[in-house]
Amino acid sequence: MSGTTTGPAAEQAAPDAPVSGASARSGGFLVRAAGGAAGLTVVAALLGLVRDQAVARLFGASHASDAFLIAWTVPEMAATLLIEDGMALLLVPAFSLALTRRAAGGHTPDPVRALVADTLPRLFATLACAGGLLVWGAPWAVGLLAPGLDDPRLAVDCTRLTAVTVLTFGVTGYFSAALRAHGRFLAPAGVYIAYNIGIIATTLALHSLWGVRAAAAGVALGSLLMILTLLPTFLRLMPPKGAGRTVKEHGPALLGATVLAPVVLFVVSRQAQVLVERILASSLPDGAISHLNYAQKVAQLPMVLSMMICTVTFPVVARAMASGDAEGARRRVERDLALAGTVVLLGTAAVLGCAEQIVEVLFQRGAFDAADTAATAAVMRVYALGLLGHTLVGALCRPYFSAGRPTWYPLCSMAAGLLVTALAGLFLAGPFGVEGIAAANALGISAAALLMLLGLGARVVAVRAGAVALSLARPAAAAAVAATAGRLAADLAPGPVTGLAAGCALVPAAFLLTALALRAPEALHLMALIRQRFPHGR
Repeated sequence: MSGTTTGPAAEQAAPDAPVSGASARSGGFLVRAAGGAAGLTVVAALLGLVRDQAVARLFGASHASDAFLIAWTVPEMAATLLIEDGMALLLVPAFSLALTRRAAGGHTPDPVRALVADTLPRLFATLACAGGLLVWGAPWAVGLLAPGLDDPRLAVDCTRLTAVTVLTFGVTGYFSAALRAHGRFLAPAGVYIAYNIGIIATTLALHSLWGVRAAAAGVALGSLLMILTLLPTFLRLMPPKGAGRTVKEHGPALLGATVLAPVVLFVVSRQAQVLVERILASSLPDGAISHLNYAQKVAQLPMVLSMMICTVTFPVVARAMASGDAEGARRRVERDLALAGTVVLLGTAAVLGCAEQIVEVLFQRGAFDAADTAATAAVMRVYALGLLGHTLVGALCRPYFSAGRPTWYPLCSMAAGLLVTALAGLFLAGPFGVEGIAAANALGISAAALLMLLGLGARVVAVRAGAVALSLARPAAAAAVAATAGRLAADLAPGPVTGLAAGCALVPAAFLLTALALRAPEALHLMALIRQRFPHGR
């Protein structure tokens, strides 16, 4: 991202003060925090593409790449549950409350240190046992994930190597939640840079000796680097030791079983979308799982960037709800949904318009041939239709869990969406192959998003579902126009690189002009935020 630094200067550019009082509500704070974190997220995403390119170049879409991607299900699930949604939804409100009590004074020992002392050791022990069980039960895990796989031995070996992420991602997620609650967003955004560097380096260095197992070993190494990235900042945030060890009102009240269960089960059901895909694709010809994976990774890049808005504002929503500011929480949630939806719809238009060129430029080399490009691009276009649903689910789950009290409605909504995915996948996988599986994913996640939006106002925050839908309708129309223009430009240009450049230049221009013609306030708001982030065109 232009004008965003990623070294020590970035730590100064993004605010490091705790998210409290006026600073938490400051638009400048949120824009700078989102801009700095988004810059590192872009770097991490680019490294993620290099990682996927390395796997595609060395192993193509084959039995070996499918085996690695089956094992990749473990870190995928662990990342969602332990780094992003699950751990953040539980611990950001917990640390926010501890910080509020620290600011109020009169607590001994320090509430933040008490929370850490009461929760981190137990979390570490639990996750270490879970990782050990996964290593032991890897053959059964692979049998559940890919029952149609002819020879599971390679997938079992890779799964045992990636099982370490159950522990390392848990520690990473704990540190990330603590830092975000304190207003530190850069270090958590940078963990995936370290992670991808570890995977890339190990894969390139050891693939000739270990084959695709080198990539699985890289996952283990990269996950350790994630912890080392966060550890210094986390230790600096911990106050000096005080008297006593724990304050029971902090940890168990916010992290008890009644709160844990709906959050954990929601995150698992959300990630189960991928499990359903892999189960259905395992009975298709070799390479089907790989085509789904490559398409999904690229298609979801716009969603990752759009979710930075909600990641940065999540502590603000949590504190507004904790203080009883229902109107402030409603305005914040509605604005987040509109902005995140606008950003992801712009990205959706780029994916729909330039799918073939994106895949050819990124992956078509070595063992990844033109047939793989065509199959992956077709799947990616179908996946893109569900990006708005994925973004809305990610944004909507935050206010549901912000108050730290148990709510089962998100889980019920996600379970209904998962049922739609499974039934549609069974019906569509036969006649349409991997494209049918991708369509089932889009249908299921969109159904879950609709249910969560309709239920939010009556249960947590009084958002106006009709107003949110209207705020997204105009950017959606702009995305349709921009996708059509981008595809025409990309197809007419000579060569994939030129076509990609032409499409990527025309899509945002067409999107913005159409949105302005339709008088979409979200586009104007997005432009204002960009000007605020880069006030002199920097």
